[in-house]
Amino acid sequence: MSTHTSGPAIETVGLVKTFGETRAVDGVDLTVPAGTVYGVLGPNGAGKTTTVKMLATLLRPDGGEARVFGHDVVREADEVRGRVSLTGQYASVDEDLTGTENLVLLARLLGHHKATARTRAAQLLEAFGLTEAAGKQVKHYSGGMRRRIDIAASILNTPDLLFLDEPTTGLDPRSRNQVWDIVRAVVAQGTTVLLTTQYLDEADQLASRIAVIDRGRVIAEGTKGELKASVGAGSVHLRLRDADRRPEAERLLRELLVAEVQPEHDPVALTARLGAATSDSAAEQAARALGELTRAGITVDTFSLGQPSLDEVFMALTGHDAGPDTGTGTGTGTGTGTDTDTKDEVAA
Repeated sequence: MSTHTSGPAIETVGLVKTFGETRAVDGVDLTVPAGTVYGVLGPNGAGKTTTVKMLATLLRPDGGEARVFGHDVVREADEVRGRVSLTGQYASVDEDLTGTENLVLLARLLGHHKATARTRAAQLLEAFGLTEAAGKQVKHYSGGMRRRIDIAASILNTPDLLFLDEPTTGLDPRSRNQVWDIVRAVVAQGTTVLLTTQYLDEADQLASRIAVIDRGRVIAEGTKGELKASVGAGSVHLRLRDADRRPEAERLLRELLVAEVQPEHDPVALTARLGAATSDSAAEQAARALGELTRAGITVDTFSLGQPSLDEVFMALTGHDAGPDTGTGTGTGTGTGTDTDTKDEVAA
């Protein structure tokens, strides 16, 4: 593993990638501090994977500049490749081999002697909770186990920078939490992680800084607190006694708070985002709203005040949620843990 350089792990200025007439990545500027988890948040088709591929030297940028630990991704591609590893959206291991066989094979390809390769494979299988499944073919692994062995394969040689491209897509909550624990452990050992995700709670849990990307552009960047503060002072969450009174409550809240009020899927629930451009605190605005509802005879069963969620931040910034787009593209994996160019990316 190379010694870290001072300065950021990643710097991009005006990064561009086009597919035909489509600008999949449209002038992306990023600065990723070393030794952290940096989240790139956006829906499918936003340009996240295309950005990662350029940073990992798998795609050549059509414009702008990008450096990884000070090395230009085009002119110094070999130096960049020596310091990074990538776990893509699709399985990078051979499903017909066992967990041990996969890791030993990859370790040997990376230059480890046979005995060292077996030792390293055993260490990672134990660390990732896969020892009991070490002798099973990967095709019999659960989705969570596959993602864990994918990440294990990516850190056979501990990289300075690990790209995790939507590592928990399709996993159940327990498996996602296991992958999150692995990410935290990797960063604790000194590796920088660039995490792309469409899951807002994943970015909230793991990332110290987040870039929100939509349609190939970075539309906001900062810490979680900075992003949440940028769209308002807080959010009021209400559950009413009577669902029939919700339209009236929505109208009163909108008029009183001069704020966006969002009906929830629950027919008695409402969320109002409080504005920051007022001398009143969020608590004062919320208390005034609750009093007005009470005077109108609208019974509130539960009431809470908190920071805006990242869901609310994304909705405020883009006008739509961060769920998967309705594009029809599909991807296929390669043997190196990267996905090939997909229709999703072309439609970014």
